[in-house]
Amino acid sequence: FSSNRNGSFDLYEKAATSAGSERLVLESPLPKIAADWSPDGKYLLYSERDPKTGPDLWVLPLDNGQKPREFLKTGFSELWGQFSPDGRWVAYQSDESGRFEIYVRAFAGKEGQWQISTTGGVYPRWAPEGRELYYVAPEERLMAVPIQLASNGESVETRTPVPLFTTRVGGAVQQTGFTPQYVGAPDGRFLMNTVVEDANGPPITVISNWKA
Repeated sequence: FSSNRNGSFDLYEKAATSAGSERLVLESPLPKIAADWSPDGKYLLYSERDPKTGPDLWVLPLDNGQKPREFLKTGFSELWGQFSPDGRWVAYQSDESGRFEIYVRAFAGKEGQWQISTTGGVYPRWAPEGRELYYVAPEERLMAVPIQLASNGESVETRTPVPLFTTRVGGAVQQTGFTPQYVGAPDGRFLMNTVVEDANGPPITVISNWKA
């Protein structure tokens, strides 16, 4: 998680059981937001906001005290990197086209990227088995894209995005927040952070014959 207790947003970790104390994972002058762990637990993918280039994606190796390295640093905004279940690919959102779209590129050793969304998208998430990629479209609809990933890390094949249902997580105009706002479960259900309307809001009181 991120905390600015020492000035800038640095990265910390703590056991999910809440046992033990927090551990500082990465400290640096620029604000950082953790995005994802690699499936093997060896890498932490995070977003760092540079005043010159905006949000960029970085990788922190967690073995032997290695230093962070750039994963994707351009003049555009790259956010919410997510490892594929096999750890070979990373999905993320970028506004290099003029609006946020979802892209996939190999995690290591290969160049090139593949655009997954077609009309804008944010908050990419992999299906647990890795054969689909989810994202939120501008109309706040959750989309699913069947996807086939080459084991050699050289190609990505996708089909037409399919709308699943309407959400309330901000759509493609939203680029803030500290998490992708939802996650898919292996049984096909979704856990989502959403806005709920209060059906029992405060009543309206009308006073008649006010002057009297």
